[in-house]
Amino acid sequence: MDMVCHQTGLRLGCFAGVLLVMALWETRKPRRQPSLKRTRRWLANLGLIALGTLVMRFLIPLGAVGMALLASERGWGLFSNLDLPAWMIVLLSLLALDLAIYLQHVLFHAVPLLWRVHRVHHADLDFDASTGVRFHPIELVLSLGIKMSAVVLLGAPAVAVVLFEVLLNVTSLFNHGNVQIPGWLDRLLRLFLVTPDMHRVHHSIVPRETNSNF
Repeated sequence: MDMVCHQTGLRLGCFAGVLLVMALWETRKPRRQPSLKRTRRWLANLGLIALGTLVMRFLIPLGAVGMALLASERGWGLFSNLDLPAWMIVLLSLLALDLAIYLQHVLFHAVPLLWRVHRVHHADLDFDASTGVRFHPIELVLSLGIKMSAVVLLGAPAVAVVLFEVLLNVTSLFNHGNVQIPGWLDRLLRLFLVTPDMHRVHHSIVPRETNSNF
């Protein structure tokens, strides 16, 4: 429960720590030389996520973690009504929430109106860790609504939601990183997560490639 009580500090700390690591990694071992000055782009992209966060807090102050606590209190959702070990419920919740966000991503590419919002993310002129936070505030609000709906349907425990939010944020920074990873390690990592070289294809201007490697 301490994790839930201190979730804001935990999420912000993990985000800032991984962002710093990625910034240093990109400086020392860039995959490609950037075409634009990084300072201006990073300020713009970080400013966009800051604005989006403020909009979300204003419009939906409960948030996904708050919804998980409410669902637990009311006995809502699948896992609230299953007699399973706590660790299994957390693991299954993480996997199910990851699937929900994957399907959301596919949906934002498939529906023209949603794509108009999501293409702000794809409009970045370079590809690096800051691209991982470049999202239109409308997309962030819609994504939060989808997550909250999934949390209610699943009855996902608050600790699982906090873990998921942390993992979602740090992996978004990582899989957009402009960093060199040895080929053998990249192939190994692809068995478990999306690597930057894998996801870079998704940011191609060729539609067939843009709609792959989510």
